[in-house]
Amino acid sequence: MAKKKMILDLDTGIDDALAIAYALTVPEADLIGVIGSYGNVLTPQAVQNCLDLLDMLGHPEVPVFAGPTHSSTTTTFSVMPISQRIHGMNGVGDVSLPHSSRTAEQMSGRDFIIEAAHQYGDDLIVVPTDPLTTLAAAIKKDPAITHLIGNVTLMGGALTIPGNVTPATEANINQDPVAANEVFQSPLPLTMVGLDVTTRTLLTKKKTAQWRALGTTAGKKYAAIVDYYIDIYADVHPHLNGCALHDPLAVAVAVDPSLVTTLPLNMKVEVDGPCAGRTIGDEELLDQPVHSQAAVNVDKDRFEQLLMTHLTTLFQNN
Repeated sequence: MAKKKMILDLDTGIDDALAIAYALTVPEADLIGVIGSYGNVLTPQAVQNCLDLLDMLGHPEVPVFAGPTHSSTTTTFSVMPISQRIHGMNGVGDVSLPHSSRTAEQMSGRDFIIEAAHQYGDDLIVVPTDPLTTLAAAIKKDPAITHLIGNVTLMGGALTIPGNVTPATEANINQDPVAANEVFQSPLPLTMVGLDVTTRTLLTKKKTAQWRALGTTAGKKYAAIVDYYIDIYADVHPHLNGCALHDPLAVAVAVDPSLVTTLPLNMKVEVDGPCAGRTIGDEELLDQPVHSQAAVNVDKDRFEQLLMTHLTTLFQNN
């Protein structure tokens, strides 16, 4: 069976760093490129984090592209204070990474998605774990890609539980509700991996200690990065007893949908009013063919075991 081709679209904070590591290890897909965009950090920092992490993990062949620097409805962007607190000022828990000498590709992240869609078609998986600005821009430039891309599995939204920015909104969707709505309302085959399931998957310091014990650069750096995340979670979300594995879960579901139970539902994103950014079923499309689904339950134990197996193997060698 031919491998799928995967693009990660990240605002490279800590869980995005875990998503990169997971994507490099899954046997079902080849990571053909990574896009660094605004969100947890500014775009240049996201790009540098992607380059540094990929090189540290032994994969300097994976190209990195720059995404947008702000939302589709603004002209500037400032990182939210809560994002700086959760991910650190540099996005990776203020841990210093070995510096990559590479730079971003000249092609934009938007155009890379378009090119890959035409090249790989149904074999292409796009995994955005950031605001959906890049993907919306690609759709706007070339609407044909909505009928070419095999699947979009995004980390974002909240359907059955409250958001983490406001009671109605999750952070990635909150950054650009208009772009998110354009993606949700497009014909793309879409799976939403939102807070409904990601906050059920956790990592603890008992697990990161296993990575540190490997004695490798990657093992020690990732342990330090995730320990920072766990400490912040203990303060901000003490009821979870660990840090949530938001972005790596989206990568896992992209290649193994059986990890989650989904609700088939045509969705929309509220773009204005007090509930701007809310992801919810579209009442105008209830009787239309369904092209999207929202994850509402997860095989927590199996995913957490997969993550530890994949990442420990990767860190052993780097």
